[in-house]
Parts: sequence; C-alpha cells; structure tokens
Amino acid sequence: MSKSFFISKEDAFHICDKSQYKESTLWEKVKLMFRCIYCRNTRFYVSRNTKLTEAIKTSRLDCLKEHERQMLEAQLKKHLKNEV
Repeated sequence: MSKSFFISKEDAFHICDKSQYKESTLWEKVKLMFRCIYCRNTRFYVSRNTKLTEAIKTSRLDCLKEHERQMLEAQLKKHLKNEV
C-alpha cells in the first residue's frame, strides 16, 4: 500500500467535515473509510458528525423575518436607552 493511502487523524476529521458539505472527493472518502476500520476515535467522530448533519437537515427551524428582527432590535435599543 502506498503511503498516501494512510491519513492522520486530523486529516480524517477534515475530510469528514468536507464530506458533510459534499466537498470531498471519492478518493478522500475511501481513505476516510479505511481509517475508520482501524481508528476508534475517527469512527466516533464520523458517527457524531453524521448524526449532527442529519439533525440539521431534518430540523424545521422557524427564524424571524427581516421586519420582525428590525422591530425587535428597535425595541431593544429603546429599552436600553431608557435604562441609561
């Protein structure tokens, strides 16, 4: 096996993060999976990262609209001005 087939733990974590955003290449994914075979820390990191990615994808976030945020910001500034 070539030396480039083996990667460090930090490289594996970086590839895992890239994989989360679909930025990793097929070769990087192969190297990551090979490292997962023999490294428990990498397996744990990949597992947690996968769960986090799925949780974010399936979450239904309800964010403030722009005008609601501006109204809230204005109220906060007014309240802070009155306290001083």
